[in-house]
Amino acid sequence: MADKRTVLILGAGIGGIALATRLRKLLPRAHSIALVDREADHVFAPSLLWLMTGNRSAEQITRPLSALAESGIEVIRSAVERIDPGARTAQLDGREIGAEHLVVALGATLAPERIPGLAEAGHNFYSLAGASSLRDARLALTRGRIVVLIAAMPFKCPGAPNEAVMLLEYDCRRRGVRQDVQIDMYTPEPGPMPVAGAQVSKALRQMIEAKGIGYHPEHAVAAVDPARRHIRFANGAETDYALLAYVPPHIAPKVVQEAGLCGETGWVPVDRQTMQTKFPGVYALGDVAGIMLTSIGRPLPKAGVLAHNEAEMLAHNIAREVTGKGTARRFAGEGSCFIETGDGRAGFGSGNFYADPAPAIRLKPPSTWLHWGKIAYEKYWLWSKF
Repeated sequence: MADKRTVLILGAGIGGIALATRLRKLLPRAHSIALVDREADHVFAPSLLWLMTGNRSAEQITRPLSALAESGIEVIRSAVERIDPGARTAQLDGREIGAEHLVVALGATLAPERIPGLAEAGHNFYSLAGASSLRDARLALTRGRIVVLIAAMPFKCPGAPNEAVMLLEYDCRRRGVRQDVQIDMYTPEPGPMPVAGAQVSKALRQMIEAKGIGYHPEHAVAAVDPARRHIRFANGAETDYALLAYVPPHIAPKVVQEAGLCGETGWVPVDRQTMQTKFPGVYALGDVAGIMLTSIGRPLPKAGVLAHNEAEMLAHNIAREVTGKGTARRFAGEGSCFIETGDGRAGFGSGNFYADPAPAIRLKPPSTWLHWGKIAYEKYWLWSKF
């Protein structure tokens, strides 16, 4: 028989941590909350861009998950070996744990191996190791071509590659090598953040190109040759590089696929207002969830702020089911993000992705105040959760 918890949360990313910490405040201590992750530390992923350019150390953006135990959250360090959504159980290091409410927040698996040569050719700045290696490699580059490459769609944090290419351009100017470095961005997208609408996408592209960065949309990578430092695209285009920073393909974790939770899109289909899966008492939130915006035929972006907002809603609803107190909430599609542009400035996009007939997103132009706003949010997250 499985050990039972009131709530079992699989995955300690932004969504999982936000859910666990909010639930702990809403539920009496008699109700157990368990948070599972195979890693010992939480990495605040938005700050990997600052790590990449040498403005942060790994220690500044990581916190031990064990610290959450002080607030009454049971932290289980384990890989998730199997999920049985029908029984609401998960196998962890050979031990079966069940729950009244099971939440899958395992995020997306980064899969650079899906593109021949990619993993050996460059630096995956969506990981702590890759952002760290890119931080060091950029210092050795004084001339040649930097390529920022989006390997496939969908990918999480859709603003991040655009921030990365502008921050790398700023870094080259700061180091006095910009005149000898060409910077290009290649993406399979039709434009930056297309789900935000044509106006926002156009404004972002203008920000990028105004810095002398080459922007190449509708370029799906086919293969990379690490020895020749050469990239070949599906449309027949080719390019060389001296330094390659890339966003790898994203897929649902294998254990989620094997559990039969994934739908036609390859992600977990959920009710877009409640994060409920087709299994009673089982939810999915954050990057692992697949929500289609039928009005525009594109998926809801995979972003930390959306995972956070989904988690806040879900925490209140689970607490209501457990205690019988409070009112039901719905996730309304609201989201926002900072866009770092270099020079100590940042823009800010916000709005409603569920708006009809199309997402209603606004983009504030870059300013110093918004850059400091992003720094303040980083500090607040790490302080408030740990």
